[in-house]
Amino acid sequence: MAKAKKVTNSDITLSKDDAKRLYREMLLIRRFEEKAGQLYGMGLIGGFCHLYIGQEAVATGIKAVQQPQDTVITAYRNHGHVLLYGVDAKSVMAELTGRAAGCSRGKGGSMHMFGQAKGFYGGHGIVGAQVSMGTGLGFAHKYRNDNGVCIAYMGDGAADQGQVAESYNMASLWKLPVLYVIENNQYSMGTSTKRHAAGEFYRRGEGFNVPGERVDGMDVQAVMAATEQALGFVREGNGPYILEINTYRYRGHSMSDPAKYRTKDEVATFKDEKDPIARMKRLMLDDLKIKETEIKDIDKEIKAIVNEAAQFAQDAPEPDISELWTDVCVPVEENA
Repeated sequence: MAKAKKVTNSDITLSKDDAKRLYREMLLIRRFEEKAGQLYGMGLIGGFCHLYIGQEAVATGIKAVQQPQDTVITAYRNHGHVLLYGVDAKSVMAELTGRAAGCSRGKGGSMHMFGQAKGFYGGHGIVGAQVSMGTGLGFAHKYRNDNGVCIAYMGDGAADQGQVAESYNMASLWKLPVLYVIENNQYSMGTSTKRHAAGEFYRRGEGFNVPGERVDGMDVQAVMAATEQALGFVREGNGPYILEINTYRYRGHSMSDPAKYRTKDEVATFKDEKDPIARMKRLMLDDLKIKETEIKDIDKEIKAIVNEAAQFAQDAPEPDISELWTDVCVPVEENA
């Protein structure tokens, strides 16, 4: 089984602008999700709503080192991903509130957001389904010979699905350029990984000759280093790679989950000692000597963006009733 060339944190050099960009992107996700939680509590967001709070370093770190031709597909905890790939915060929040101005025209809601023009092939509600589709995107990259890689995200619960193993097998046989990312936030809904998953997620591809690695998902630089290593391996034509990124969600599985299966001390430990945004802020202040005033300016900018998005989402009109009949199926001409 081929091995990837090792990349470490020390190989990831951040300029002041790099650090501010990463901080800004993670903070936008955090503040956006906090506001979404508030709107859900007010009854303005219906259905399921899965927040990305605590996991911001994963998608942010991966996006920072991928290339423009790469594609991305993920599951239903997807708001942060959509924001990172260029969909306006107003459009994302409008989608959450079911408005016509939403990125899926108000008909996808929290779990089904798309931004294909940006290389983002959506969030998907069927557990594990996006992994098979991501494998198909990897086939498309190979067919087109565009040097692109599909980054296919899944949660630790989805990693137990049978179609994931089938995808590993197919991708390995055909040497498809796919990076499988397992966002292990320690709990599949309310079930600890210790109770539902035998073995280690990053090693599950070994039977298919797919290498893998585990990485600290609360450290954005560690995510960047591991992803750069993995993407380099895949782009060289070696086939797929698995990254198990250990992270932690601060809220319940969804907004309807009180998360009583975790202790307060456990949650507090992650928030106080491992928070990815606080880590980046310390690096900016202590190592890069970025002024506190510059960081506060970013904080103010993000607060304004999120507040504007929330107001826009409440004021925007709902889809016309005729939209019930659109995007359902493709019409076929009788004489075709």
